[in-house]
Amino acid sequence: MFNSLNYNILLDSVRGVLMPAPPVKRMNFDTRSVNKKIFQIASPIAIQGVVSATLTMVDNLMVGMLGETELAAVGVAGQLFMIHYLILFGFVSGSATFLAQFYGTKDMANIRKVVGFAITVLGVLGLLFFALTNIFTDGILSIYTGDKAVRALAGTYVKINSFSFLLLAFTAPMEMAFKSTQQVKIPLVISTVVFSSNTLINYIFIFGKLGMPALGVAGAAVGTISARCLEFLLNLYFATRPGNEFKGSLSSYFGWDRELIRRIVRNATPTTINEFFWSLGQSMYVAAYNRIGTTAFAAYQAANSMFNILNFASFSIGDAALILVGEKLGEGDISYSKKLAAHLAKVAVCAGIILGLLAIIFARPLSGVFRLSPEGKTYMFYILIVFGVTMFIDLYTGMMVTGILRAGGDTRFVMYVECGTIWLVAVPLAFLAAVVWHMPIHLALLLTRAESIVKAVILTARYRSGKWANTVIKDL
Repeated sequence: MFNSLNYNILLDSVRGVLMPAPPVKRMNFDTRSVNKKIFQIASPIAIQGVVSATLTMVDNLMVGMLGETELAAVGVAGQLFMIHYLILFGFVSGSATFLAQFYGTKDMANIRKVVGFAITVLGVLGLLFFALTNIFTDGILSIYTGDKAVRALAGTYVKINSFSFLLLAFTAPMEMAFKSTQQVKIPLVISTVVFSSNTLINYIFIFGKLGMPALGVAGAAVGTISARCLEFLLNLYFATRPGNEFKGSLSSYFGWDRELIRRIVRNATPTTINEFFWSLGQSMYVAAYNRIGTTAFAAYQAANSMFNILNFASFSIGDAALILVGEKLGEGDISYSKKLAAHLAKVAVCAGIILGLLAIIFARPLSGVFRLSPEGKTYMFYILIVFGVTMFIDLYTGMMVTGILRAGGDTRFVMYVECGTIWLVAVPLAFLAAVVWHMPIHLALLLTRAESIVKAVILTARYRSGKWANTVIKDL
């Protein structure tokens, strides 16, 4: 029987043919306006990175004034915090795909839910790291160095600073949420205040100023954990003030939808595994380079802290890529997203060449900043040259991994590439260079950079295929 219900269904069908849903609004690609937006997003992130890296370098400089053993100890202890942070970053990065794409549709309710879920997961991770590093401190540190003096100092640093594992569970997702909703000046303000305070407190407690005891390496840990507490409070303030775009009640950060959580976990699990094995691989470099000698490793630690000033600044382009490409993918404009990705890749290579040249030009004067032995200063000079020469390819692969491919949810492929190249290429080469062939530290470092070339070739092929460009929030 053809009743009114059948009639309405037929009418809706006809309307669907004659009056289809309006297409996704397409935007013309205007290079000038795109560059302006990249600058608006990337420059505060870059300044934040420079502030962070510069003050970290100052911290290392202060500790380095105590001696090579103290500098090596902080470098070894830092490996545990690096592993934790990169696992944390992996989950946050996988979640950021959703934050950026939800921002493309201005869905603040789901942005809060993603942030709340990330805080919960990372809280559990923080508790695990806090327990392990306090119970098995010496056993874990012995993986990186056989020097008992270095291990003893590193153990003190780790135990004091272990509370940062818990604090980062809140601050890291909040920072990514501010960036993904293009409130990029907030993390800049927080970082400037926090890391400036860290430097001041370090100076007081490392050297015993203003009537405080001279604690040396322990003083550096006191400065860092004090800064983390301040960072927590500032993030809490900015998250709850009226001007925050995604501000909401405490309950609005929870009450997660099962399908949303399933997709976040599916996207973030590969990035978390990726960053865990990548960070573990990076720490294996330290284990290898430490076997060359304490002087060689101290030079590597000093050079790395300085090079991170350029590195953090340059990788702001990667953060901008995830934010901007993710936003357009969330809007459903795949064509524009691909054009934007191509432009960002070119920007990354150009920035890498310029910053690499700066590292090479200033390698000689920078190698004299730290209180190293003449041999250590020579090592540091050559290490900075190696960093400078390979900067453009590092920035290009970083852009592909943390920016473009992750913006489209292509996290599983990235995981296979990152884990495969670092464990099948870089780590074996690092140990062969250091333990078997007894190469000097700068040549061992140069050899391990072959991994970046292999990775760049694979990532370029994936990028050109277009398979990375996906809208992960569809039907949510």
